[in-house]
Amino acid sequence: QVDLVESGGGLVQAGGSLRLSCSASGRRFNVHYMSWFRQAPGKEREFVGGIKWITGNIYYADSVKGRFTISRDNAKNTLYLQMDSLKPEDSAVYTCAGQKYVSENYSRAPTYGYWGQGTQVTVSA
Repeated sequence: QVDLVESGGGLVQAGGSLRLSCSASGRRFNVHYMSWFRQAPGKEREFVGGIKWITGNIYYADSVKGRFTISRDNAKNTLYLQMDSLKPEDSAVYTCAGQKYVSENYSRAPTYGYWGQGTQVTVSA
């Protein structure tokens, strides 16, 4: 069992910034990839960015490259998403996810078995 808890969402104007945090805990914590997904009303859940925990390699969706930055604190098992130059189309519920089993298909939501509750990000025009 792995518990994921997100925080940091809110309402910002276009061009503003937010930093999201995801804290992971569990008596037998073991994830391959730990990533951020987002879902807006009427749209499919999409991969935002993630990290291969063992190597530290970071991957981003094309839509957020250059604007969002992923980082981590190994000791705290915490994943961060720094979001800059926010756009209205970034508005969504952002959810942290961890893979239950090893898979290199890190951008595919079905490969993740652990999910947080989500945090709302709203960007006004």
